Amino acid sequence: MGGAEVSLEHLYKVFTMPEGKSSKLAQIEQHLSDNLAGFLSQHVVTTVKSLEQIEKNFSEYAVPEQPEFVSEHAANLLDKLVANSVNTYSPTFIGHMTSALPYFHLPLAKLLVGLNQNLVKIETSKAFTPLERQVLGMMHELVYGQSSDFYRTYLHSANHALGAFCSGGTIANVTALWVARNKALPATPQFRGVAYEGLAAGLQHYGIKKMGVLSSRRGHYSLSKSVDLLGLGREQLLTIDCPTQRLSAEKALAVGKQYQAEGNKILSIVGIAGTTETGHVDPLDELADVAAELGCNFHVDAAWGGATLFSRTYRTLLKGIERADSVTIDAHKQMYVPMGAGMVLFKDPNDSNAVRHHAQYILRAGSKDLGATTLEGSRNGMAMMVYASLHIFGRQGYELLIDQSIEKAKTFARMIQSNPDFELITAPTLSLLTYRLNPEALQSKIDSMPQLASALNLELDQLNVVIQKQQREAGKSFVSRTRLQTEKYNTQAITVFRVVIANPLTTELDLQNILDEQLALATKTKIWQKLCAKHKKAG
Repeated sequence: MGGAEVSLEHLYKVFTMPEGKSSKLAQIEQHLSDNLAGFLSQHVVTTVKSLEQIEKNFSEYAVPEQPEFVSEHAANLLDKLVANSVNTYSPTFIGHMTSALPYFHLPLAKLLVGLNQNLVKIETSKAFTPLERQVLGMMHELVYGQSSDFYRTYLHSANHALGAFCSGGTIANVTALWVARNKALPATPQFRGVAYEGLAAGLQHYGIKKMGVLSSRRGHYSLSKSVDLLGLGREQLLTIDCPTQRLSAEKALAVGKQYQAEGNKILSIVGIAGTTETGHVDPLDELADVAAELGCNFHVDAAWGGATLFSRTYRTLLKGIERADSVTIDAHKQMYVPMGAGMVLFKDPNDSNAVRHHAQYILRAGSKDLGATTLEGSRNGMAMMVYASLHIFGRQGYELLIDQSIEKAKTFARMIQSNPDFELITAPTLSLLTYRLNPEALQSKIDSMPQLASALNLELDQLNVVIQKQQREAGKSFVSRTRLQTEKYNTQAITVFRVVIANPLTTELDLQNILDEQLALATKTKIWQKLCAKHKKAG
């Protein structure tokens, strides 16, 4: 079969005329619409294939000279890309913060792509601009709960913004600290401000040696990117060990005071509302007090846990978040929106002006162009997906989803604790938890002879790494792994399974099957057999 025709007529058809219903692309589209779960289970292959093998499908480096038929290309995508992707929709994929999506996002995504709006300016977005401002207002009200007059004043104000949409939590955190930096080194009669004269001039003008950001060791790696990008330097990210998985307000205050006594300035304290590894929530109310005492900004990274505010039962876990100067929330996590929907919210609508930019052809002074106060320029209309979800689920719908995830995580924790060959490491605060395989004989020895814990933990690390890899390669289910310091084992980091209970389709039977599979895999390994034989007389 020859290639597609190289002509303007053919290219016009690609722009304007979909192929017939019998074409491969049409079949894919129909299958996706009829049964997304069925499509993924049929086309995402679970057989083991290394990344090196997959790379062979993507080894050509020259742009194809000849065009390809759409259906021919769609068939290639099924074989090369889809088959080797990850089925995040699966109820047994519980290793990361990615989940099944509600079906209505598929047709809405087609609408979003078809409209192809660019939210950088009103001339390419029109109605999407007030929609995005409304969504930011809804989320702002969820966090800060200001008066009706407040939102009537600022929701659509050309001179203010309640926040900024962005591609995710990383850009949201960068934006929050960007605003904080510019506010911390503002203009004076002798200084035009850090935004114009730069960081070195700003520090010199204000007599500051260094400027740092304070967080727990569980803070997201985007904080390191932020201090790098903003010119503070990675060494100015001051992380504090947290064996309890929560940042100690007392330690934060002590570190902050010491840092500032040396002629430096704490730019911001970052509290985490739902840490990436364990789902813990820092003592936000206490950290707000610390920030006030140090005279610094207070930012809350609630990329994961922010949606907990929808729940009247569990929102108290985030007590103090309303005192933050800024808050990061990812809608593509627990709000079940496709990837690319992050937000940063500002308590003070004036804060966005600290990073306002203008250009002659767009973003003119006085316009309502959203690009004037966002880090990203060209940006799609993902706010529409959040807008749709907020209306289709409502607060009560989100409350049900959040509550069932947390309760299911608690149930899974009880399953782990009831099995003598598993050890729960961090109990769920939200819907994350960590645990590991630890044969009953070894647990008894560790408890009775704690001086042996360090050596035994090294052996257990090997076991848990092997089982996590084997389970992932088997393709039936997936949990991730990480390394944590805990109170029980002092400063020693141990390897643990990390589980995120977010998919509402995940059942208790799925969770039990995952434990059963891990134990079955473990008992067949030489590591397990040697450990049990070596320590069978323990306890």
